Amino acid sequence: MSTVLSAPRASARTSAVEAELNYLARGNTRPVNYTFEPPAGTPWNSGSLDPRRVTIRNARPLAEAGEISLDRNGFQLVSHRSAVNDFSDDSLIRLAYRPEAEALLRDITGAEKVVIFDHTLRDSETGSRANAALREPVRRVHNDQTFVSGPRRVREHLDAEEAQQRLRHRFAIVNLWRPLSVVEQLPLALCDARSITADDLVPSDLVYRDKTGETYSFLANPQHRWFFFPRLRPDEVLLLKIYDSLEDGTARLTAHTAFEDPTSPVDAPARRSIELRALLFWPASNDTRTGGHASS
Repeated sequence: MSTVLSAPRASARTSAVEAELNYLARGNTRPVNYTFEPPAGTPWNSGSLDPRRVTIRNARPLAEAGEISLDRNGFQLVSHRSAVNDFSDDSLIRLAYRPEAEALLRDITGAEKVVIFDHTLRDSETGSRANAALREPVRRVHNDQTFVSGPRRVREHLDAEEAQQRLRHRFAIVNLWRPLSVVEQLPLALCDARSITADDLVPSDLVYRDKTGETYSFLANPQHRWFFFPRLRPDEVLLLKIYDSLEDGTARLTAHTAFEDPTSPVDAPARRSIELRALLFWPASNDTRTGGHASS
């Protein structure tokens, strides 16, 4: 059983922090990001960063008041204790944690079908962008899919007949993010979806060894409203909206990034987390207005 989480009193003392977030600088070329060590002379990430100092508000009081939701803001905090204790065991993640996460996502969103298509472990001390088994936190503003690559995921992970049927109705992609210890450094900053405009989005290549995906980088916009949840615990998860086919005012995506929290202790332990990305499907009766899913 899961519930929208109430704000612990210990976290209410911090109303907001001022911190620097790494946006993408305006440019004329399409950004390219590698998931593995690129050829000699090729940078891991192209495109210059545009660091901006912003206010990041404590979202816990809003969550406690029921004013934060996945479909309204693009993110949501949920209370959920996992039965899995050892996330270093990949077989436990696949056999126990993934089914547990599928059930949670169905419970929270009302989706009739959930398909988890990947998971990523991160560690700010020992993780590396060169290590697919243990990544480091991403410190630039981004979203994991675009309005083009979202529908591609359906075709990649369902057979052709079912994909064709599912693409006619509402579907979404959600990132389920869980800390593996209390987050005392590099928390996630989350942007209210309602403050994002189409002009902020920059399609960017994400290069794998066997294919090229597409994500969004973000240009700075002073209208962006940023939030975080101080001292997240392992019995808390964040749901992040990565893609939604609805075009009726529902949050279709959000932006997020790890950031240097100025209130973190200098000796704070490493940030450790696991994230799952999942396709969510609803029946035709849940449709309002869908769009974007005809892309290839």
